[in-house]
Amino acid sequence: MIKAIVTDIEGTTSSLSFVKDVLFPYAYAQLPEFVRQHQHTAPVAEILNAVALEAKLPFALEGLIKQLLIWSEADQKITALKALQGLIWETGYQRGDFTGHIYQDAAEHLRAWHAQGLKLYVYSSGSVQAQKLLFAHTAYGDLTPLFTGYFDTHIGPKQAPESYQKITDSIGILAEHCVFLSDIKEELDAAKQIGFNTICVCRDQLPNNLTSHQLAKNFAECQLTF
Repeated sequence: MIKAIVTDIEGTTSSLSFVKDVLFPYAYAQLPEFVRQHQHTAPVAEILNAVALEAKLPFALEGLIKQLLIWSEADQKITALKALQGLIWETGYQRGDFTGHIYQDAAEHLRAWHAQGLKLYVYSSGSVQAQKLLFAHTAYGDLTPLFTGYFDTHIGPKQAPESYQKITDSIGILAEHCVFLSDIKEELDAAKQIGFNTICVCRDQLPNNLTSHQLAKNFAECQLTF
């Protein structure tokens, strides 16, 4: 029996183009001035310390900003960068510069699954803060009350089986009672390896070599019987 659903964001609940064409360029453009203005606040100071340690750089503001921009251009899944992007996006959401994109079928089925008593969780490379902001500011209203918990790369890399084991340990539900939704084969493989049921939400085209995962073009096609 399925008791919990863990979902990815990019390409699964939300458009890849929203993240690629709206969120990332916004954060990149705002990053230098945002860091300069907020460098002495606790969250940004902590991020800058983490960047200096990660990149083995001296604590020099402009050098750290440059490193963050390099990581951003390369779309590096570095926790400190993701945390900073989340802070910048928070400002954008508050200003009304953009609205979080969620597919209609995703919003409808997340609500339906929640109403059925299923526990819903998010696991994304974006920071937990960024995840909450996206789901709080959608065209379908604030969807955050639907979720029991959120996970980011603090729990571990998304292509590592151990990360999914940590998630099941955290939520207290066996992997065999969980479903992971994603559009990335390597993530699905990792979750499957520790016993998750898996669904590849392939909105644009069906990838090759996915015979071990259920295939669905959208949330409406997701079958929760395994």
